[in-house]
Amino acid sequence: MKIAILGGTGNEGFGLGYRWAAAGHEIVIGSRKTEKGASAAVDLLERLPAGQISGTNNLEAAQQADVVVLSVPYWAQEGTLDSVKEALNDKLLISVVAPSGEKKSRVHHLESGLSAAEEAQNQLEGITRVVAAFQNIGAHHLLDLDHEMDCDVMICGEKKDDKEVALQLCEDAGLRGVNAGALQNARAVEELTAVLIAINIIHKVKSAGIRITGI
Repeated sequence: MKIAILGGTGNEGFGLGYRWAAAGHEIVIGSRKTEKGASAAVDLLERLPAGQISGTNNLEAAQQADVVVLSVPYWAQEGTLDSVKEALNDKLLISVVAPSGEKKSRVHHLESGLSAAEEAQNQLEGITRVVAAFQNIGAHHLLDLDHEMDCDVMICGEKKDDKEVALQLCEDAGLRGVNAGALQNARAVEELTAVLIAINIIHKVKSAGIRITGI
């Protein structure tokens, strides 16, 4: 697939892009500024010279892609989606966004009562479909392809086929994806990120994760 990562200059987007490029996908790193996206692509290519990797601004990245990944801070979500809306027609958007409050180790409830992924779906209603995934993984080991990521990825969305794409991208990144039901369930998944940050702080680790047992 050709995957655009909006906000791909951040740690998680950059790390996922690296793993997907290593698995053979074509990656377009997006940023608010063209030169910043291009610079991140150069950094990725230094790590993976054989990769199909380029970088540009968020709109051009979304225009080029089959699948678009939203990996920006929550405060930038609405503006980013507004800027790329015209390029998202009938494409799958995978939201990695996990809102946080002033204290990142405490659960933050959005005023809307929804998840960030649901807000994105409402903003883009009729344009594209949104799936939530990758909120609970730590970025610390993504750039080490030899490191086994000890974490499952819960995937929330409305359409089975869309979640199958996310499940495949989990596998390609060396992670196990778990179908976690409707997009509404992303509220709980996103909020678990704060719990994991608290566990990291308390136990002095960097990559606490979640495993789903019994399946």
